[in-house]
Amino acid sequence: MIAIVYPQVYGVGGIARYLDSFLSNLPPGHPQIYLITGDPLGNTPKCYPGVEIIHLNSGFGRFSLLNWIWQARRILCRLYAEKKIAWVNLHWPPLIPGLFLPKHIPLVLTAHTTYLGMSGRFNNPPHFERPWSRSSLAIKSWMEHQIFSRAAKVITLTEQGAQEVLAYGYAGPLVVIPNGADPQLFSPGPATVKDIDVLFCGRIERRKGSRAMVEVCRRLIALKPDVKICIVGYGDDDAWVNQALTEHNQNVQLTGKVAFSEMHRYYDHSRIYASTSYYEGLPGTCLEAMSMKLPAVVWDLLFYRGLVNPGVTGLLATANDYDVMASQIIELLNDPGKARRMGASGRDLLQHDYNWTRLSAKILEVFDT
Repeated sequence: MIAIVYPQVYGVGGIARYLDSFLSNLPPGHPQIYLITGDPLGNTPKCYPGVEIIHLNSGFGRFSLLNWIWQARRILCRLYAEKKIAWVNLHWPPLIPGLFLPKHIPLVLTAHTTYLGMSGRFNNPPHFERPWSRSSLAIKSWMEHQIFSRAAKVITLTEQGAQEVLAYGYAGPLVVIPNGADPQLFSPGPATVKDIDVLFCGRIERRKGSRAMVEVCRRLIALKPDVKICIVGYGDDDAWVNQALTEHNQNVQLTGKVAFSEMHRYYDHSRIYASTSYYEGLPGTCLEAMSMKLPAVVWDLLFYRGLVNPGVTGLLATANDYDVMASQIIELLNDPGKARRMGASGRDLLQHDYNWTRLSAKILEVFDT
């Protein structure tokens, strides 16, 4: 009996997609689950078998979030007192809800990311400048320490995530269970025209490698003047990226924000997935692209280990080696047979190790012990 606490399940972020996939693939006979979240806000209310959803007015801003978590706290205390739940499962960030959870109720913390990684401090030297001031980051790190001290168990998505958690001094049970993709939802069409050579997708932010992406695009165009590149996503570095690529609008399409339901079409029309992101939990777009039989070309960073296997499911380049990444992409474009073999291996890996039917069952096992 589990209560999952996450205020933004109707959002478009990675945690919202993670929870939707987990709850959509629960095994038969699973324990009763309560999902405490915010209002649908115009979206169709979600519904999952064996899951009771409790909607609380979420509003906007920090004060609204504080009010939301106090409402959630009262509900959790009641459910626990009535013996309807044995665990609270908190997904974060955001951090604030974790500070107000009842201390007498056992907590399983699903740490999708930590501020050690998001600030760039996990890698030495860092690949990007931290987006927060030193004082702001110190407060966030203190909050993380407080939440880790409360956790009975921790789930992370990657080995890098596990190392970040251990760096905070956490010494309790820790298990790595990756994110996944639905191979039925993300399945390639039989005869789609491949009119996109290279697909980048994700948040357009500096820590997600937006500036590096531009450099790789410039090199791709120099190596292959007729290359077709599509960039799907939006973020706070939009204006800079758009300006930097204005002169290459014959080669580069920038779509801006795209609905999740539209992503299948972009994957299906593409030959290669590429990413210059410096930090992820476990990137959902990479998982989805591989499920669609796209080979992946990414930086050689720890969070990709086991997913993008060099020469098997994709290729790895040293972070910020723009020339090597561009040449690797051109190599695959020039050898369609090799790209198809990598793509097929990637889908096989997704079906076996990153299938949500299997992953949902593994997550529930954490609450059994």
